[in-house]
Amino acid sequence: MKKTFKTFIIILFSLSMFSLKQDKPTKIIFFGDSITQAGVEPGGYITKMKEMLAKQGIKDKYQLIGAGIGGNKVYDLFLRMEDDVLSQKPDVVVIYIGVNDVWHKASHGTGTDADKFGNFYTAIIKKLQSQGIKVICCTPAAIGERTDNSNQQDGDLNHYSNIIRTISAKFDCPLIDLRKEFISYNLKNNSSNKESGVLTTDRVHLNDTGNQFVADLMMKALIK
Repeated sequence: MKKTFKTFIIILFSLSMFSLKQDKPTKIIFFGDSITQAGVEPGGYITKMKEMLAKQGIKDKYQLIGAGIGGNKVYDLFLRMEDDVLSQKPDVVVIYIGVNDVWHKASHGTGTDADKFGNFYTAIIKKLQSQGIKVICCTPAAIGERTDNSNQQDGDLNHYSNIIRTISAKFDCPLIDLRKEFISYNLKNNSSNKESGVLTTDRVHLNDTGNQFVADLMMKALIK
């Protein structure tokens, strides 16, 4: 009798723990620069995702957290990963970095060399995956929206996007190819070859259309 009762208690406890685990929302951290920092503001892509989840009636199933800091490059993410990401024990991390690594070469005389970019990006993925965290990679979307390859950093941006594509495939990380999607969108919607104002406010940061565009792409990749 005692043995049967003990078995019953163990089963009941296991079911309770399973239920708690099932009810726990999936914690997703968006790890990046000023584009992600703005993502949590009204009209930002993360805010829009939360609104979309609410409309679908599944907002309680996901916890979306922005971890973006303006001006960050890939090595900044590596240095603050412990405090800003790992300490929160996320289930999923979306890495959205690369614009400043390219942009600051011309605008500030800094930036990140391609080989160092790849090494730091790889180190971030390895650390996150070692903690059992699912990693989703994003290519940097735009530094200028002209469609004739005349944006100053088009070459570097394409190169760094290719680095991310290669790394994401190597480590079996899903890829949100924002670079490819932004180019495709502008080819269809930027017939006047404008430098900005289609998906961005200033060639880099997202306008309302851009935030919704990114939110839609993120939702397809993240919410199953």
